[in-house]
Amino acid sequence: MTNSEHRSSLSAFPIPSANVMSQLPTQFFATLVHNVNREIASGHDVINLGQGNPDTPTPPHIVQSLQQSAENPLYHKYSPFRGYAFLKEAVAKRYKEDYNVDLDPETEVAILFGGKTGLVQLPQVLLNPGDVCLVPDPGYPDYWSGVALAQARMSFMPLLKSNAFLPDYEAISADDRQKAKLMFLNYPNNPTSATAPLSFYEDTVEFAIQNQIVVASDFAYGAIGYDGRRPVSFLQAPGAKEVGIEFYTLSKTYNMAGWRVGFALGNAEIISKINLLQDHIYVSLFGGIQAAAAEALTGPQDCVTSLVARYESRRDAFYEALSAIGWQASKPEGSFFGWLPVPEGYTSSGLAEILLREAKVAVAPGIGFGSHGEGYVRIGLLSDEQRLREAAERIGKLHLFK
Repeated sequence: MTNSEHRSSLSAFPIPSANVMSQLPTQFFATLVHNVNREIASGHDVINLGQGNPDTPTPPHIVQSLQQSAENPLYHKYSPFRGYAFLKEAVAKRYKEDYNVDLDPETEVAILFGGKTGLVQLPQVLLNPGDVCLVPDPGYPDYWSGVALAQARMSFMPLLKSNAFLPDYEAISADDRQKAKLMFLNYPNNPTSATAPLSFYEDTVEFAIQNQIVVASDFAYGAIGYDGRRPVSFLQAPGAKEVGIEFYTLSKTYNMAGWRVGFALGNAEIISKINLLQDHIYVSLFGGIQAAAAEALTGPQDCVTSLVARYESRRDAFYEALSAIGWQASKPEGSFFGWLPVPEGYTSSGLAEILLREAKVAVAPGIGFGSHGEGYVRIGLLSDEQRLREAAERIGKLHLFK
């Protein structure tokens, strides 16, 4: 019998799968992308407002820094396991200048492969199977992924318009308060675009101390605030570093989504645990990217000012066009998202399907962010003003709003 005949006579065996794989949440953005691509493949001009991918390039001085750094032979070797000190010092300097927050670069900063990586890793270093994590609803779906991988349990905190899309700590059951070990917060918020005042974070620190709950602040949109207001960092609240950490990323602030540079900042013990897990998974980022990231953080910041102004101009243009077709909604306070109420008689998924099918405008249904996201759709201000106005005009032709 030849080798090929022998191999063909062997029976295939079932490939095993860890139980946790079946517990991962459905990645609803994959379905959204599939539906949009289907329409595009059919020859339609789709205005995609459904995703959160920045549409303008990384500022040239940052790109040039990478080009120059890529030629440095030092960066062709393995980076230090926990990253270069100069990058940690750069983000600490940025936090001091922007928020007057002091960070020890060595013990209170962890370099991440993008903010999402840290969000998914944190439950794995803090939670045991069966532990409870408090999660905003609606909220960023990757919080769910980290909790699932830790085989922990989620308790959802409703974000309601009546409470400015902030969680009501008094509404959390006594049982969940007692069992919870971790809580995710996210302001400026994805998807609601709400912002949080310092007083809310002061209350959060008190709540965390009383119930011994670690706070994880997702500050991905921290640079994007409107009407002259800079978003508040959780770490600005007295005692914040005693109870938690903040995740920061260069993806939105500097249009560096594809570069995958993020940070965990704050409580030294938590930072140590994240670094320990990463020691077993990564050997840090390519040194050239770290050098360019440091340039982004310490170089001219006018690119950030211009970016925020661009999003604010888009916001004003789009919401003016929405008002003209009768779709009334509050303007975003931060982030580059809008949170729009669906008209009476529609679900968020149903409206999203109609807008894509009949207007060729893609939006994200609110139900994809949690049960309390029902009744809304999320849009991204990630097209130029002309396209945003055109999207509103296309939607207006459907006569969905009275």
